[in-house]
Amino acid sequence: MSILIGVRIVFRGDGRDVGLHWFHFLPLGEIMRSERVWFGFFILLALTLNFGFVYGDINIPEHHDKIELYLAFIVSVVSTVLKLGDRSQLGALLLATSLVADAQLLIAIGVWTFSVGLLDGSTIATIVSFTAGACVANIVSVVLIVIEAATLRR
Repeated sequence: MSILIGVRIVFRGDGRDVGLHWFHFLPLGEIMRSERVWFGFFILLALTLNFGFVYGDINIPEHHDKIELYLAFIVSVVSTVLKLGDRSQLGALLLATSLVADAQLLIAIGVWTFSVGLLDGSTIATIVSFTAGACVANIVSVVLIVIEAATLRR
C-alpha cells in the first residue's frame, strides 16, 4: 500500500488547463507505523460498535442487537491484546481502560446469555447500562490516544 504525497496543482492564466505538476508515491510504512494504524483502528472500532449497541431506547430490546454486542466484545478484546506491549505510564492507563471495557461487556453478555425467558425492559436496561460503562471506558481510551498523538513531536 502506498500513499500519494507532494501533489501540486498547476493552473494556467486562462483558468482552463489544470494538471498535476509533480507527485511522489511512498510506501505507507515510511510515513507511519502500521501497528499504530491498526491500534487506532481497533480502538475506534470498539468505541463505535459499543456506541452503536448503546444507542436507542433503553427499555426496548429491538433497539439493541445481540450480534453487535458480541462484535463489540471481540473487537474490545483484540484492542486489549494490542495494548499489552506498551510499557509506558500511558500504556498502563490504556490497558486499564481496555480491561474495564472488556469486563463491562463480558458482564453484559453474561446477563443477556443467562436471562431466563424473553428479555424484558429491566433486563435490557441492565445490559445497556453495562455496555454504556464500557463505552465510557472506550471514550477515555480514545481521548488518551488523542492526547498522546497531540504531544508527540515530529
